[in-house]
Amino acid sequence: MIVVELSKVFRRPRTWVTIGLLCLLPTVVAVFLAVTDLAPRPGEGPAFLSAVLANGALFPAAALGIVLPLFLPVAVAVIAGDAVAGEASGGTLRYLLVRPVGRTRLLFAKLVSVMAFLVVAVTAVAGTAYVIGTRLFVPQPGSPAEVVTGLSGSTLSPAQLAWRTVLVILFISWSMLGVAAVALFLSTLTDSPLGAALGALAVLVTSQVLVTLDAAGSVKEYLPTRYWLAWVDFFRDPILWHDVRNGVVVQGAYAAVLLGLAWANFTTRDITT
Repeated sequence: MIVVELSKVFRRPRTWVTIGLLCLLPTVVAVFLAVTDLAPRPGEGPAFLSAVLANGALFPAAALGIVLPLFLPVAVAVIAGDAVAGEASGGTLRYLLVRPVGRTRLLFAKLVSVMAFLVVAVTAVAGTAYVIGTRLFVPQPGSPAEVVTGLSGSTLSPAQLAWRTVLVILFISWSMLGVAAVALFLSTLTDSPLGAALGALAVLVTSQVLVTLDAAGSVKEYLPTRYWLAWVDFFRDPILWHDVRNGVVVQGAYAAVLLGLAWANFTTRDITT
């Protein structure tokens, strides 16, 4: 069943169009930086973007910072929102369940396919950014720019930069699990994929607004978007694990609760379409 759902997701042209658009945005930013030779001042714009002109090896981190706040969550919400509601709106859900496939197994397969899309999308953005960054921003041999400096001011070797970037990919993928769980839950409540996606985005926008409010200090630590930017701590030396750990726990809690609700609703829902 998992193989079937993976095949459905990755055979759809819109899946690859979505991934292509996610990769295109950082590419456009890189071209503008290379042509104008102007980068944001340190502390302005997405993380690491101000250092990209000096060393293109940092562009994968900058690219993930570009797509994370808005474009990646939108893509995940659309894919996850379509998981069940898309089948219902297309009239195929009822026939899908006629086969000897348990609803729990089907829902799990849908979740796996959404997470597979997410990992592929995040990896594609980072990989494309690395290729573009190292081609457009090449430091002069022997120049200080050949050395990658972390946020703590210490030097990172190419191997350290590589495995820390892998950790960033895994953390951002996990951070989007909450988005997927919200959209998948809403997808079991409605026959409208758009409605499920918009509902998930409404939750995330509300969370992002509350994170910026001092008045919401009592709940801020428990909001799903609170620790999204904690990935920058992977580029400190030593790595600061506090916010990373909290982010993993918060996303895991949201996923457990919302996926449990999605399972409870889907397994007891009267499927008529």
